Amino acid sequence: MKQDFKLTKKKLLGKVPALKLLKRMLLIRRLEETLGKLFADSEVKGFVHLSIGQEAVPVGICANLGDDDYITSTHRGHGHLIGKGGDPKRTMAELFGKIEGYCKGRGGSMHVADFELGVLGANGIVGAGTLLAVGSGFSAKYLKNDRVTACFFGDGASNQGMFHEAANLAAVWRLPVIFVCENNGWAEFSPQSSHQAIKNVADRAAAYGMPGVTIDGDDIEAVHAAAADVVDWVRDGRGPVLLECMTHRWQGHYAGDPQPYRDQDELAAVTQHCPIERFKKMLIKRKTINSDEFEAVATEVELEINEAVEFGRQGTDPDPRDFMSYIYAN
Repeated sequence: MKQDFKLTKKKLLGKVPALKLLKRMLLIRRLEETLGKLFADSEVKGFVHLSIGQEAVPVGICANLGDDDYITSTHRGHGHLIGKGGDPKRTMAELFGKIEGYCKGRGGSMHVADFELGVLGANGIVGAGTLLAVGSGFSAKYLKNDRVTACFFGDGASNQGMFHEAANLAAVWRLPVIFVCENNGWAEFSPQSSHQAIKNVADRAAAYGMPGVTIDGDDIEAVHAAAADVVDWVRDGRGPVLLECMTHRWQGHYAGDPQPYRDQDELAAVTQHCPIERFKKMLIKRKTINSDEFEAVATEVELEINEAVEFGRQGTDPDPRDFMSYIYAN
């Protein structure tokens, strides 16, 4: 397979698309911050893994996908769902374990899915989404329906055998799959340098005969532009691409993780990479928007998240008699 894929120069976004991306990132940020508090207050049960600081990746990627396109997600997947157009109310209801949620409260944080939206599921098994992406990619090629699958995973997942099997088959069969590595530098509690001898996960693409590129995952315009190029490439039938987005994980592996394993200076400086603040300042500097317009969007988002929390709280608890319903086998 020829690796003649190249990224084009990113284009400056106009006011309407810029505000749309900004709002989507803010929705993810405020949902995650709110969820962290709900978990700390024991209103939301079970482990939750927050993606605060990584908002530009799912938003930039999913903005270039159609409603019929697919994504596969991870244990840190709330942002992917919202990025694909998920409803904060149904998301919060799922996290509260209510039947108004996407999976009737049965999926929870690590297994939320919505097939109608093309969200094939978050996944508690590290790297498993790569195999699901090959399946949906194969179905799209077999059915000739022009659908693309974006598969989100982290740097740690790229060490799993599942990833290598998926990348190999996707390349051999020239499947319309985008392998999106959200490289936040941490695999649970281990820095990337302790589990990989390479700096860029995208370098692994060459071994499978697919293009591999690394971009600044905290720059929403860079992610948006790269995603546009990659989506065009795979939708045109030229095979998969490994797109590595370098980003930052602000909080621990899970909500409540005190992160004693991280250098405190590095941890204190991590918010300097905020993709939202960076985009906001850039847009104001260019006079694409003004500070009042940003505050208006932030207020709108705050209202939506507050409504979503109340929707989740007031939702309907599942009936224990339906315990065996909505499953594939019994």
